[in-house]
Amino acid sequence: MRISDSIKNKFVLAVATLFGVGYIPLMPGTASCVAAFFIIILVKSQLWLIVITALSVVSAFLFSGPAESILGKKDAKEIVIDDFSGMFIACIFIPYDLRFIAAGFLLFRMFDMLKIPPADKIEKYAGALGIVGDDIIAGVYANIALRIVVFLLSL
Repeated sequence: MRISDSIKNKFVLAVATLFGVGYIPLMPGTASCVAAFFIIILVKSQLWLIVITALSVVSAFLFSGPAESILGKKDAKEIVIDDFSGMFIACIFIPYDLRFIAAGFLLFRMFDMLKIPPADKIEKYAGALGIVGDDIIAGVYANIALRIVVFLLSL
């Protein structure tokens, strides 16, 4: 392996594992959602939340497939940028309120585990689509559920 390939692989793994969060031994996907939770709390700006969400989703698609190849495992548990991105999707365009952000976290993790169609089918695809697709769907489902909660509370 050339030195440049080694550096490239390390960078790919750094991004895909969310700079090491994916190496946490217990529930690395949940740990990446906790990281997203705290970033959402700190950011407080919908505009910046949109930017971060877009960057994380694009990064997830760009880096998760190559990281899977480097690690040699289908949807390796160390790849957590997909969960991180899904958490942002769950909370985008939701009123800034700690209760809603916490509910978004719980709803996203629930939908991510349940794999409600079409997430169950997309998860089986090879590469980035299979790794990231189900988390995007879980994030969208969580966001819709959260919007319903916000609407009902506003009545």
